[in-house]
Amino acid sequence: MVEEGKKAPDFNLPADGGDKIKLSAFKGAPVVVYFYPKDNTPGCTKEAIAFTELLPEFEKVNTTIIGISPDSVAAHDKFIAKHSLGVRLAADEERKTVEKYNVWVEKSMYGKKYMGVERSTFLVDAGGKIARIWRKVKVPGHAEAVLDVVRELE
Repeated sequence: MVEEGKKAPDFNLPADGGDKIKLSAFKGAPVVVYFYPKDNTPGCTKEAIAFTELLPEFEKVNTTIIGISPDSVAAHDKFIAKHSLGVRLAADEERKTVEKYNVWVEKSMYGKKYMGVERSTFLVDAGGKIARIWRKVKVPGHAEAVLDVVRELE
């Protein structure tokens, strides 16, 4: 079970630009891991842009931001180029990481049920433990709220 105060599940995923992102490689500094449903959709685009706009502020507090969705690396690369995003994006096409973090859930739209990513954010502290969890995230003001909590960690 993923809970505040417990060790964050590690992951090693393919990322934008052909890199790999391994959570444990960032030990010693905070990491914001946000899960989102799909590249180039309205809410997901607004969220990625909001985190990108605040990236200089997150960098001042030595914090990395990683977005994760089931989209491919190619889709992430296009998404980053189209919106000039500065955040790192990891591809979880096999959905192992979204399942580890319990964000792969049943959703419903227009009466139809389907499986998808619940928009969620996890703040991992410098020691690799989950300091804060936001589930069922509403995008407006979210990146700012996360930054406020990161600043409190210092």
